[in-house]
Parts: sequence; C-alpha cells; structure tokens
Amino acid sequence: MAKNLIVILGPTASGKTRLAARLACDLNGEVISADSRQVYQRMNIGTGKDLSEFEMNGRKIPYHMIDVAEPEHEFNLFEFQKRFYSIFRALRVKNTLPILVGGTGLYLESVLCNYDLPAAPIDEEQRETLRGKTKDELQTLLWKMKPQMHNRTDLDDVERLIRAIEIELARKNAGTVQQKKPDIDTVVFGIKWERSVLRERITRRLEERLEQGMIEEVSCLHETGLCWAKLDSFGLEYRFISRYLQNQMTFQEMKGKLNTAIHQFAKRQETWFRRMEKKGVAINWIPGDDYSLLKESVMKSLQ
Repeated sequence: MAKNLIVILGPTASGKTRLAARLACDLNGEVISADSRQVYQRMNIGTGKDLSEFEMNGRKIPYHMIDVAEPEHEFNLFEFQKRFYSIFRALRVKNTLPILVGGTGLYLESVLCNYDLPAAPIDEEQRETLRGKTKDELQTLLWKMKPQMHNRTDLDDVERLIRAIEIELARKNAGTVQQKKPDIDTVVFGIKWERSVLRERITRRLEERLEQGMIEEVSCLHETGLCWAKLDSFGLEYRFISRYLQNQMTFQEMKGKLNTAIHQFAKRQETWFRRMEKKGVAINWIPGDDYSLLKESVMKSLQ
C-alpha cells in the first residue's frame, strides 16, 4: 500500500530541511517541521530557521510548525502531536503529500510510535507545590513515575521537570481523554554523513551563524523581555551566548564550548535514532549528498 507520510530525519547540520523542501517542490508536498525550537518566533539564527530554504524554482514551499509560538510560551510534546495530526488531516483532504522533517527525536517518535499523550492542562496550585521542591526531589519524583524514561533533557531544567510531572499525573488519570489519531502509514528516511564531514559542517555552520548576527539575536531576545534563565533553558546557542553576554566567559571560550556542545548534541541525536530502530522504526539511510537516491526511494514508496 502506498505511504501517506514521508519522514526525513537526521542530526543537526545534516541538510535535511533543504532536502525535504526540494522533495516537496518536486512532489507537490508540504513540509511539517519536527524541531522543538523552530516553533518559536524571533528565534531564527540560533535555531537554523532559514526560511529561504522553502523558496525553490520561483515558488514558495508551504511549511508548518515554524513560528507558531512566542518564546515565553512553553510549547510541549502534546501540543506538537495535536497540531501535527490537524495538519496531517488537512493535507490529506486536499491530496497533498505531508513531509515531516526534523531532528527532535521525541517529536518524531510521538508520531512514529503512536504515543498516547494525555491533555495535561497547567495546574497553578499543583505547580506552586512542585516549585517548593528541590531539583533533586523533582528528579526523584519523575523517575518514580516514569522509570523507563529516555528523554533525559527533562531532568536538566526545573520547569521542564514540573511539566513532565504534570503530564505523568494526567496520564495516570483514568478519565483522561486521548487524542484521536488519523491513519498514518509512514516511510522514514535518515540523512547520513561520514562523522568527519558532519563535524566539518557543524563547525562551518557555527561560524556562519556568528557572522549572521546570532549574538545580536540573543541579546535582542533578552532586551525585549526574555530572562537569562529562560534563554538558558533553550540550550546550545542560546545557553552559551547568554553566558557570554553576562561576561561569564570570553568570546573564544563561548565559541569553543558551543562548538563542542553542538557536536555532542549531534551524537545524542544519532543515538536516539539508533534506539528508534531498536524499537522497530525502519529508517532508510541516505547519503546526505544524494538527492536523486532519496527522491527515487520516496517515489517507490508512494506507488
């Protein structure tokens, strides 16, 4: 049976978004982003949100799940899945091919592994109680509720810990209504480069982003109301540049540590993808510079 969703995943700097946009252009498709930071407005350079990638052959490729929330808003997995299902249904009604692309493993997995996610509205009274606990106490509580948890990023930030606990409490509520899910038949392609090539791409891209004004972007976000702690919670570029702007490190220290952190992040993404394969997600790996092979493989899956 022909597939009705194409997924293109890969580590940071692998060029997956450009390939997805090119594919959408050739196959009359639309791109749905699975990037946990590109959902935020005004966070452009640091998230790699190059919207020019969606302009090809004189036409604009429609895209979704980019610039859909203010940075102050706490976008979460439930909201991503809910929005994705809505977009997917709308595209299928008009007979348009959805192409899901990104590197946020948890977002991708929520679709590929058919996660049951409860609606977990924010409970301010409960939050006040949780905020009275230490980070270690919150971590212990979450581990007890979810001992098989893989998304360890939830353990690094107090607000994420509290949100993760809220979701688990909602999940345990027998009366919680799950989202209705469309029928999805997916084929997954992974973009892969040799490790040395990917490292070079990451370092070169960091240089380009710094030249494009990434430091000024972070400074502007702070000046317009985002506190340092919130910027730090976005990780990577926003974390290290925020520390540089607070004179906690020199420019060269910031640049070196950020470069190392991005390389480590790419490795964690690759580890996540391997774990997805162990869970039964079949990923067809494509060399990053072979668009013809990608297109040919996608065409076969649609027949």
